Amino acid sequence: MFVLGIDPGLSRCGYGCVEHGRKPRAIAAGVIRTDPALDRPIRLAELQKELRELIRELKPDVVAVERVLFQHNVSTAMGVGMASGLAMAEAASVGCDVVEYSPNEIKEAVAGWGGASKDEVGRMVQTLLGLPSLLAPADAADAVAVALCHLARVPSRRSSASLKPSAKNQGVVA
Repeated sequence: MFVLGIDPGLSRCGYGCVEHGRKPRAIAAGVIRTDPALDRPIRLAELQKELRELIRELKPDVVAVERVLFQHNVSTAMGVGMASGLAMAEAASVGCDVVEYSPNEIKEAVAGWGGASKDEVGRMVQTLLGLPSLLAPADAADAVAVALCHLARVPSRRSSASLKPSAKNQGVVA
């Protein structure tokens, strides 16, 4: 199983794909950047295009997205929310299961407690994947942590596929 983790953001959207196995294996990690000097609709279109290409290239079974619960800056929160929505919509449009995890769930699953610092999470990502150095930038490490969180919680979650209503049964009368 391939899990694509997304740490959503409009300026920097982290991604990390991990393969499930006896020991998780990193497939890809990085950051999609958009130019803050451009208008928001152009940036969203660029991010959507990059996310679509990433999902088509990596072919994940599941896309796990960090759920943003609180932001001090309203403008940043809106951009993060829009980026999150794009990631979920692009994943769902090609049939991927989509799940969301809170920052505390991710920290707990990866570092052992919900109050872990970014540095602690980054070091645990490095340890769990057997990487020679910390992933950089932090947005990429955070996205890999989202994917690792899903892998840690797979046995305790029902597949979201079983919860999806059939398009045929959406009130359409034949």
